[in-house]
Formats: sequence, C-alpha cells, structure tokens
Amino acid sequence: MPGVTVYDIAALLPTVDVLRQRCKALAVLDLIVGGDYYTYDTAWGDDEAGAMRNGSGEEFDVVFTPAGVFIRGVYHESSMFEHSGGKLWPGLLDGLPPEFGDQVTEPAFTRADGILDATFVLWRSAGDDAWRAGKDIDFSPADEDEVNPDGSWLLDVLGDDIAEKYQEYAEEVLEVELPLAAIRHVTTFQPLTGAVIRALGPDSDPARVRDLAEKLGFPAPAE
Repeated sequence: MPGVTVYDIAALLPTVDVLRQRCKALAVLDLIVGGDYYTYDTAWGDDEAGAMRNGSGEEFDVVFTPAGVFIRGVYHESSMFEHSGGKLWPGLLDGLPPEFGDQVTEPAFTRADGILDATFVLWRSAGDDAWRAGKDIDFSPADEDEVNPDGSWLLDVLGDDIAEKYQEYAEEVLEVELPLAAIRHVTTFQPLTGAVIRALGPDSDPARVRDLAEKLGFPAPAE
C-alpha cells in the first residue's frame, strides 16, 4: 500500500497564516509543559521560522519570508537521507522558485559539503493558492525500505488534528497526560489564560509563559 509522501502532506497543510499560528502554538505548548521539540524564532535573520528537533535526527524547519514559505525536513531512517555520495535526492527541488534559493544554501540547513540536508521539501510562494513540492519525484527504491519514504509525515502535527497529535506526543514523549480542551485552546490561537496554563503546566510560571509567548506574537494578555 502506498505510504505518505510530500504530495500527501502538501494537500494537508493549511494556509500560510494558519500554519504560522500553528507553529507558534506548538512552541508555546512546549514552553508551558517543558518540552523541547518545538520552537519558534521571530528573528531568523530577516525572516521567522518554526522548527522541530526530536533529538534523534528527525527535524523540520518552516521559514516564513516575504516571498512565501519554505519547508525542509530530514528523516534519517530513510534511504533518501544518504543518497549517492550525499547528493540531494533527484527531483526534490524541481520547480522551486528562485526566490527560495537562499534557503537551499542556508548554512543551518546544509551539510559540510554545502548540499541541502533534506529528505523532503515544500514551498508556497506569496499569493499562491497551494503548497508545492518537486515535480514527479520518484521515491523508488526508498519506498521499498520505508512505507513513508521521505519522512514528510513529520509535518502531520501541523494538520487540522494538531491538538490530538500534540496530545499523543505529550503522552508518548513527555509521558504526561494533557487535557485536550486546553491544548485546543492554544492550537486555535486563543489568548492564554491562567487556567489554561495551569491545566497544561501546573509547575510553570504563568508570568514567564505569558512574557515569552508574547515575544513570539502569541496573544497572552495579563490577568
């Protein structure tokens, strides 16, 4: 049975504005509960970026620029990770608009040889009505090694079931049970309240959480 690829994820992702909110929400949730997977940087050079690092080699970055959004990620279990002497998997960047060229050569995203470190790449130009990926990527023989060959499933958490996905992550990785309603309060970008902060992180400092959340552009009015 065919697995999930970047083409499936391209159809799953929301609009740019909603994606930005969700990236911020994940960072705020991790801030409250003490996780360290998800971060958001409002000063990624001249841009902003959401990121995930799981500590085991899987990662993704979502870079918001005036030209649009560029996404790259790495799934190190995929045979696409080490392809033909470190070269990028064929087709991954086919059709990439030139305005995203700086992201392809960004030192934080490249290996020592200057090649982009990625098993999946997506983008959406400003004014575009859809997410894009390389044209006609041939995933074989990687799809013989992995059901989901390129690791783009790592972006599942940014889909419409983000609250449920985060709850699963908290249970499996952080080993804490979090109330879904409180998670959904954050993922729908509603203003943080003391009650929500306490429900998610009883030991967290509400004032500190609000201060850091506001610096990310998340609504966190004082009570």
